Amino acid sequence: MCQATHVLISTDSFLRRRDLAEAIGAALATKAAGHGYRKAAAAAGAPVSTVRRWLRRFCDIAEAIRVWFTVLAHDLDPLLAPILATPTALGDAVEAIAVAARAASLRLAPVEPWAFASNASRGRLISNARWL
Repeated sequence: MCQATHVLISTDSFLRRRDLAEAIGAALATKAAGHGYRKAAAAAGAPVSTVRRWLRRFCDIAEAIRVWFTVLAHDLDPLLAPILATPTALGDAVEAIAVAARAASLRLAPVEPWAFASNASRGRLISNARWL
């Protein structure tokens, strides 16, 4: 008998986060576009303190996220051109997620970028648990 507990994570959310992946993604994309955390919170429809925690965690591991999704994008589309850099590490990571999601949509089936990010990271994109 298995002595472990298993939980299925829906692709519309991230592990240990109550908010939907799309809301978190909206906050990350707003910040990547150069706006502050207050505007990111408004875009996500979440409290400012919550969004600041999301952004802090994402920024802490942004380079690892960029690398992971860049490799994944090129695995899905070997002819993919290099992903262009943005002014920030957070922007580079968000761009890599978007490019990988587009490559998955073209190769496999249409998928929303943040649902793809949730699935590809096993729900741990901004989790404190190591997933890379």
